[in-house]
Amino acid sequence: MPASGPAATSTRRPLPGRHRHRPCSITGRPSPSGRERLGWASSNWSGYALSGRKGRFRSISAEWRVPTVRPTRQPSYSSAWIGIDGFRNSSLIQTGTAHEFVDGKARYYAWWEILPAAETPIPYPVLPGDRMRASIRRQSSGLWRIALCNLTRGWSFCTDRSYSGPMTSAEWILEPPFVDGAPTRLAALTPVCFFRCRVNGRNPRLRLRDGGILIQNGRVYAVPTAPSARGDAFAVRRLGPPLGKLRLAARLIRRKPCRHPSPHTKSNG
Repeated sequence: MPASGPAATSTRRPLPGRHRHRPCSITGRPSPSGRERLGWASSNWSGYALSGRKGRFRSISAEWRVPTVRPTRQPSYSSAWIGIDGFRNSSLIQTGTAHEFVDGKARYYAWWEILPAAETPIPYPVLPGDRMRASIRRQSSGLWRIALCNLTRGWSFCTDRSYSGPMTSAEWILEPPFVDGAPTRLAALTPVCFFRCRVNGRNPRLRLRDGGILIQNGRVYAVPTAPSARGDAFAVRRLGPPLGKLRLAARLIRRKPCRHPSPHTKSNG
């Protein structure tokens, strides 16, 4: 049950090596009531993922708003991120933001990660409501560029890293990470709105069957909305106890994604 009162915010970032993200653990296909049919269910991911032949996905990008974490009685964690691979394979290159409630305080920070290593925190400020822009791009054979910008606070981060994954999937995800080797409780948080999603520099034209829910022990913890009319935006909503069943979660799929903000610059993905 959530604790009462507003969440105090901590600016401290976790120690490197504690947080790790995992490839998608697919548990089957969801079967909500009505005509809505998401394509997959997972014990650790919710969002949208595309898959294809080896070498298909060479870049991915998106923007999102950092959600607000609500107080919980026990530690809770979440990450919003974009990545290449990890869906039906064990490789993964990714970057995103973390939003968690630990030791009575909400904590927000940015990070990047290439499996099997743990995440690396990015030492720049992140607060709820900040508008983030992320991209991951293949520069040459085996060399990739990870970039993350906080458009609200005016900082940019970029690093070139070696990566040799199969490039068979691209995804936009909300996930509770593993901490010190153990799975974590998904944080109670406001919807995470992904927009201006791009893959290989183009609109991915997301379809409902590309989406998936986070379900553990028969309970749904997070569900994405249907994609926008353009197919490049959606929101992931964290479900509370009253909505933690498939038949009740189905109605959230029909909700519209968050409204796009007015762009400062045109994203070229």
